Amino acid sequence: MPTDETDRDGYLLRPIGRVESPLTRRDQAPRQGDEGAPDAWLVLDAAVADAMRDLTAGTDVLVLTWLHRADRQVLAVHPRGDADRPVTGVFATRSPDRPNPVGLHRVRIVAIDGLRIRVRDLEALDGTPIVDIKPVLGPAAER
Repeated sequence: MPTDETDRDGYLLRPIGRVESPLTRRDQAPRQGDEGAPDAWLVLDAAVADAMRDLTAGTDVLVLTWLHRADRQVLAVHPRGDADRPVTGVFATRSPDRPNPVGLHRVRIVAIDGLRIRVRDLEALDGTPIVDIKPVLGPAAER
């Protein structure tokens, strides 16, 4: 029986916000954020405002997204779309097409304006749901 925290298939993820980016088509987006992605905004819901209170400009964070335009039926791809490379299972690639299209992005916070966080190196498309934001951990002695 589903509960408030799960749906009938397993788990329910609730977006905490959306990406605002000049990237609107997959063919515009670089393969990885550090390969020429434009600055973008993480626009968060008011319900999670307290969760962002210790974020600061200049720090790196991990942004988890739901790659809502992905093909969830894809299990193997030519890495980086290069037909000269052998077909590889998606779990050994960073392909956005995969059974559960969770995006993982290491970004640098450039600015914070209310519920908006400007970031560098995010290759996600405009409108991509944001699932979570986590700090990048340093060495064990610094945690």
